[in-house]
Amino acid sequence: MFFYHPLYSQLRLAEHHRFPIKKYALLKQRLLKRQLDQYIVAPQKAAIGSIILCHDSKYVRSFIDGTLDNKAIRKMGFPWSAALVERTLFSVGASIAAATYALEHGIAVNLSGGYHHAHHDFGAGFCIFNDLAIAACELIQQEKVEKVVIFDCDVHQGDGTATILEQRSDIITCSIHCERNYPRTKACSDYDFALPNNVQDQAYLETVEQALKFVCRVHQPDLLLYNAGADIYAKDELGMFNVSLEGVQLRDKMVIDYCQSKALPLMAAMGGGYQRDVSQLVDVHEQFFIALLNKPAIIV
Repeated sequence: MFFYHPLYSQLRLAEHHRFPIKKYALLKQRLLKRQLDQYIVAPQKAAIGSIILCHDSKYVRSFIDGTLDNKAIRKMGFPWSAALVERTLFSVGASIAAATYALEHGIAVNLSGGYHHAHHDFGAGFCIFNDLAIAACELIQQEKVEKVVIFDCDVHQGDGTATILEQRSDIITCSIHCERNYPRTKACSDYDFALPNNVQDQAYLETVEQALKFVCRVHQPDLLLYNAGADIYAKDELGMFNVSLEGVQLRDKMVIDYCQSKALPLMAAMGGGYQRDVSQLVDVHEQFFIALLNKPAIIV
């Protein structure tokens, strides 16, 4: 099942704003062309009680009320608006819903999500609330799972995820990222695999495979939350890696295949990706769905 809300792409941003807000609607259109409309569902908004499992209640309230100071808004990366609040709540709600659905049916996807630079009491890098951390905490609180792995393959380190969850032993954080990319100051995930600039397919995919198998073998999770960032691609303007389009698809296929082989529920979020040509960017995000469609039996 694919969770999507029109608000994902409906923020009004400045013409040259760096965030490619239109990519979500275009990705949905690609799925419609593949006749997957019956698998696309709208999420509910996340409850405040779920969000404060990971975030400071004062920060949450200030964001929702529009009383954040200008410094906090600049760090967040988006101008504040009521539409941004709604979009954020729907996106977090989608990750919770997708994680819940994956537990019951094996796999689910949020066409947004992967907001891993959101920290306990502030947002950063286009991330406001940390949806994957919230989803993991929510399902553990509901006693639906005992252990979760957050497997972050965005090119940027999941620093917010690491700091929010650093005291928890029931949620394992693993980040495979570019050593010299944003954020400048790295946090400490449970497992960090920092790769050099210009890493190519073979070295990158070997690292992903080794990390995935090791973390799951050691921790035996009940659920894998996967940040399928498209910004590892060679032509990504903020990426610094040299992974081919085929390499992106092979990475996603590797994660899907591994989870299927272990009967491990998988929830995926689309994560980052930055190209001025949004259609070409969507080509990269679409690799996950191409990999998934090669295994139609697991789409329910």
